[in-house]
Parts: sequence; C-alpha cells; structure tokens
Amino acid sequence: VQLQAYGGGLVQAGGSLRLSCTTSGIIFSDGNMAWYRQAPGKQREFVAVITSTGTTRYAGSLKGRFTISRDNAKNTVYLQMNSLKPEDTAVYYCNAGYMTVGYWGQGTQVTVSS
Repeated sequence: VQLQAYGGGLVQAGGSLRLSCTTSGIIFSDGNMAWYRQAPGKQREFVAVITSTGTTRYAGSLKGRFTISRDNAKNTVYLQMNSLKPEDTAVYYCNAGYMTVGYWGQGTQVTVSS
C-alpha cells in the first residue's frame, strides 16, 4: 500500500493551498481517508476525514477553512486549505483506513509565513 501526498509549499498568511494524496494497493472507494498534521515539537493531530460513503468530519478549529474531498476514479483525496494562518504550518500526512488497518503517507510540508 502506498500513499503519496503532495501539494505543500510556502504560502503567505491568508493564502490557499490544495493538498492531494494518491493511493495505491487498496480498493480506494472502500477506504476512509483522512488528513493529519504535525507541527514542530507537537504531536500529530487530526485534521479531517472523509468516509467511503462521503461523510466528512473536521477538527473543530479548522471547520470552515479546510475542505476534504475525494475522487474515487483517481484514487485521490484532497484537502483544500483557505485563509491559512502561520499556526497551520506543519507536515501534513494522509491516512487510509482500510480493512481495520491504517496506512500512512510520507507527508508534505506546509509553511505559512506571516
């Protein structure tokens, strides 16, 4: 199973980025796909999840600024991030929950400058 996250980068506060994570080795449409992030010196934290049926859930502080979506035809999950803040700076990881097993990608760095 492989998860490849990309789309991170350096952006100014107030800007937007869209992260993508392409998955192989699982039946993507059957998987629950999530994004997590880890800031320097902090624990990894939940960002958002989209289930196999399309139900979404967000960390409370991020709802309204971040949107998770998926394209089953492309085996890809997205995270649209708007109105970015310096505190959103972190490595963002995608996670696939499939057949009771969780799989992680390698992460993509997002840096928001003030």
